[in-house]
Amino acid sequence: MKRYHFIAIGGSAMHSLAIALKENGDQISGSDDAIFDPSKTQLLKAAIYPEKMGWHPEKISTDLDAVILGMHAKADNPELITAQSLGLKIYSYPEFIAHFSKRKTRVVIAGSHGKTTISAMVLHVLKYHDRSVDFMLGAQLDGYNNSVSLTDKNDFILLEGDEYLSSPIDLTPKFHHYKPQISLISGIAWDHVNVFKTAADYNKQFEIFINSITPGGVLIYNEEDITLSTMVNLSQNTIRKESYHTAPHFIDSGRTYLKTDEGALPLTVFGDHNLSNLAGAKWICQLMGVEQDDFYQAITCFGGAAKRLEKIASSSKSFLFQDFAHAPSKVKATINAVKKQFENFKLFTCLELHTYSSLDYKFIHNYRDSLSLSDFPIVFYDPKTVKRKNLSPITKKEIMVAFNDNRIKIFTQPKALEEFLLKINYNKTVLLMMSSGNYGDISWEALKERVTENN
Repeated sequence: MKRYHFIAIGGSAMHSLAIALKENGDQISGSDDAIFDPSKTQLLKAAIYPEKMGWHPEKISTDLDAVILGMHAKADNPELITAQSLGLKIYSYPEFIAHFSKRKTRVVIAGSHGKTTISAMVLHVLKYHDRSVDFMLGAQLDGYNNSVSLTDKNDFILLEGDEYLSSPIDLTPKFHHYKPQISLISGIAWDHVNVFKTAADYNKQFEIFINSITPGGVLIYNEEDITLSTMVNLSQNTIRKESYHTAPHFIDSGRTYLKTDEGALPLTVFGDHNLSNLAGAKWICQLMGVEQDDFYQAITCFGGAAKRLEKIASSSKSFLFQDFAHAPSKVKATINAVKKQFENFKLFTCLELHTYSSLDYKFIHNYRDSLSLSDFPIVFYDPKTVKRKNLSPITKKEIMVAFNDNRIKIFTQPKALEEFLLKINYNKTVLLMMSSGNYGDISWEALKERVTENN
């Protein structure tokens, strides 16, 4: 049994790792200055929720085997300073994952978008065929109590490879720590502009990742991404390189079918980006020992990952989807997918500008025409979020110009947005909600009821 203390235990990845280590038999403590759901509920259930909010240096002692530091903490955190003064081992969570899995075959799914869905597809197929692996994902999946699972028995570990920084004192992008034997990159689209000031700087992180793959390892990559394909072909790393492209498919009566040698297979997921994700997942599963026919058998019942084109309410004449889409390329891909799948429906789209990038007036022009396929485009942002991120205020006019769309209805107050959405007639309509935030805590239950009533 090891003793680990988590500084900023309430983070989405941090709390999941803490729970996984406790389930593995270790003794866990933690601190944070604020913890929200779902982290709060999960930590309470695991009996490792901090007794008191705030930072408490007295929790740090030489009895600890290590301290795990979350990105939410600051470099002058009093618990961190105490841990440093005592000479304790301090890990960022990706650094700890890399340490824990050093004797396992590391499978890393990277890319600006799609990595959670691809990881979820792989995990679904493996579970369907009773194959156990360790894993660390960026979202909760149906059928799993936690998004992290660590054991001593499994040979493989499946990791979602995030390019964001590791911790306040470890400014290494998370996926540089893992040094995988098997890897996949789904595509590259500039993001995290608060850290990577230029697209070239952002792209460089993926070059470093490619070169970090263990010599003799395998890289699966999306050949439809020109930037990525060029980067892979220029890499001198002595690895096997295999490309994939969007899986052949067709849509019939609102259902997507996968074309295979054995005939058409009905799918639950839809959209070109998800058919691309599926093609990549098939490669990874085969490298992990799953035959193609077994992959097809399992993937037909894959329902998607949380907030990844997740259907949260529906009737015969209306649908409500939520999606994590926030980057321009993902917004376009998600809207295109819904429009093609429901071509005879009206499409209302609501995009929350929540990330640093999306609220940066120097970046927002990248959203140009991203809502053009929507019949009724809506944009929401909270001025408090702009202030909290120390950004310059952005005007409604600047948003319309940046998106190149004068049809956009813009809201800055959650209550006003909620009232508007609850007045819409959703007959023969799809409502697509896209955000990495929560729209200022609007009532999802009321919205679900409204979308499905009288239909």
